[in-house]
Order: sequence, then structure tokens, then C-alpha cells
Amino acid sequence: MRRCRWCRSTWDNISRVPTALTLQIRRLPSSHGLALPAYMTAGAAGMDLCAAVEADVAIEPGAIVLVPTGLEVAIPDGFEGQVRPRSGLAVKHGISLPNTPATIDADYRGEIRVPLINLGRERFLVSRGMRIAQFVVAPVVRVAWCEVAELPATDRGARGFGHSGVT
Repeated sequence: MRRCRWCRSTWDNISRVPTALTLQIRRLPSSHGLALPAYMTAGAAGMDLCAAVEADVAIEPGAIVLVPTGLEVAIPDGFEGQVRPRSGLAVKHGISLPNTPATIDADYRGEIRVPLINLGRERFLVSRGMRIAQFVVAPVVRVAWCEVAELPATDRGARGFGHSGVT
């Protein structure tokens, strides 16, 4: 069992991988009774985010709907949150994110909301507590630009967009 430094709650650690980072999370009233983001398997990279909707929300084919999670997080400097589609929703229903991965910057303190797009042919209903996306915390590397007249040559060069074949 692990114990949170801030709220003193405990939880079982599903993974044998040690926790490298502890994030502060705040529930908004709309998320009470819903699960906090959690890793569903020992090897999972992402934690599932749940919909904090009061009533079912319909997403028509081709439409984009911003779905609330009822959660705010404090991501430390040097990291970002990534909101990614759930593969099961994408394959079975055509539900994805139009800007995947969506980035949550370290200095953002508002509610995490998930833009879902229906790429399928049928209306899709989002219900309260439905796992709608994955949340991944990743390190961020800041760069400095060095403008040059030419880039170093590589074997690949400028070939892209399927240059290695389609099979």
C-alpha cells in the first residue's frame, strides 16, 4: 500500500515499477464518485480518464465534443500531460481525439477536458464514468535553435511519407 503525501489516502500499486513522480490532483464537484485516473495493467503507460458528464452526451458522426473529466492536475516543470485516444473506442466505434496527443502544459491549472471526435458512421453516447481517453505523463526537453545554412547529410535525406514502402 502507498500513501499520498497530501491527502494521506492509500492505494494498492498495480505495477512493480516504482513510482517516479507524485502529482497533485483536485476533484471538481462534477467528478465526485468517479474513479481517479488509474493504470489498468502492470505494464500500462497511460491512465484512463473518465467522463464527468451529468447526463449522456451524444457525439454525432463527424462531430467534435469537449468532454469534461472533473479533474485538475499540477504537472511539475519539466513534464507534460498527454491525452491520448483509447484504442478500443477507436477500433470499435471510431472515437478518437482530433489533436492527438493533446498536450497539458505544466503551467495549466484548469480542468482536463477531452476533445472527442466521432469518425464512425453512428451516433456515439458518452455516459458518466465512461473511460474516454488515456493520460500519460512524459518528460519535456526544451531546445535552443542553432540556425545553419545546411543540415548534415543522412542516407535517408528528404525522403518521407511512405518512402520505405507500404507493406
